Amino acid sequence: MTDGIGLVLFGDVVESRRDSIASTAWLRDLVAELDGTYGDRRLAPFGFTQGDELQGLLEPDSDPLDAILRAALAPGGRRMRWVVVRGQVDPDATEGKAPATERTGAAFIRARAAIDAARTGHERLVILTGDHEVDELLADLAPALVDLLDGLTERQRTVARLAVIDDLRQSEVADRLKVRRATVSVAFSRARIRSLHRLVAGLRLVYARSGGAAGDGAVAGPGALTGPAAPVALGGE
Repeated sequence: MTDGIGLVLFGDVVESRRDSIASTAWLRDLVAELDGTYGDRRLAPFGFTQGDELQGLLEPDSDPLDAILRAALAPGGRRMRWVVVRGQVDPDATEGKAPATERTGAAFIRARAAIDAARTGHERLVILTGDHEVDELLADLAPALVDLLDGLTERQRTVARLAVIDDLRQSEVADRLKVRRATVSVAFSRARIRSLHRLVAGLRLVYARSGGAAGDGAVAGPGALTGPAAPVALGGE
């Protein structure tokens, strides 16, 4: 952690009360995946509460979009509401192996207020940079990401996951799924995979250039961004 700064993620399963047992099992799988994905970029293990709210604490220059995409494109897709805040974290709370659900600090307090406001305002993704102009610009652009992800069928999510997260070409996706390339081509078109890929790349570029995170352009490993990074504002339900 740099000067007591961390990246706090809160993810809430939308309407989880309708099937709380299934939501809990799904969150457990997601937590395991995110722990493996971010590895040593975690300042605490991911965890979730009885209210089906996931929490994470990462190095300040980590990429929160990775977590958001993995959740949206996971098998059995559950709609989630996300808040990401970069800010001060209690230094005492970063010692030991306690999960993020047991950590404290100003960024956690701000994230709690933000996700409560997001529920009231029916926002699905809010990532706060501290830069008002950046937040406003990305808040205007980002609903397109939510719409693209929400519009995918289960099959399209599988294809999108391989294309966007695993960065496979159409031919490689076809080989992985053991289907004809023409079948994958149709799925790419209907799921607007190219648009999704470009939108995610654009958001990551803005995120990386918006300032606030330590770094001089070096990539620190999986889950990290190239160059200075700060959170992005996304949203809209």
